[in-house]
Amino acid sequence: MARNEGKSATQAERSRARREQILDAAFHTFTRRGYRDTAVDEIAAAADTSKCGVYFHFPTKEAIFRELMRTTADRLADKVERAVAQQTEPIARADAALHTVLLTFAGHRTMARLLFVDAMGAGRVFNAETNALHDRFAAMIAGYLDDAVAAGTIPPIDTGLTGVAWFGALNEVVARWLLVDDPEPLESIYPTLRALLLRSVGVPEARIADQSAMSS
Repeated sequence: MARNEGKSATQAERSRARREQILDAAFHTFTRRGYRDTAVDEIAAAADTSKCGVYFHFPTKEAIFRELMRTTADRLADKVERAVAQQTEPIARADAALHTVLLTFAGHRTMARLLFVDAMGAGRVFNAETNALHDRFAAMIAGYLDDAVAAGTIPPIDTGLTGVAWFGALNEVVARWLLVDDPEPLESIYPTLRALLLRSVGVPEARIADQSAMSS
């Protein structure tokens, strides 16, 4: 019985490894060819497996793309939470969250294209996934702003709406950056964006300057 359990565990590990291999191949194929122009045959070839092998793990190309959106968002959220955990002051935590998202996209343009351009170009079928991703990060920002209101760092505001507005501004900046052939470094945009957002919630100018030194 123990031998059978060991065999099952090995098969499960192989299945997980193959699934990850397919996702990795799909990521690189989607970012090179775009969602609409990518065929499952191409993903299979890039993953060194058969078309049936892809369908064993994912019933459709849409299912692969959905999973990529979720796993990419999970990794980004983990990275944000690690950065935020290093800060104790509420506004500094919100600042760290935005800064981390922007720097991550700046260093991974292909990942940003997948989330911002390909997801939009894939049509209505991905609207729910895109909205869920935006809601997730807007809610994270709203939580840090709630802490800032509770601490008296900023005046009472509608943090839910502000979180949506903050992430919407970041979303627009990144999307425009992706559509320019020869853009300026994305990280160079952050100081201006950051100052605008902090002013929008009533952070004093002196505090904005102090936080700027901390985030640079």
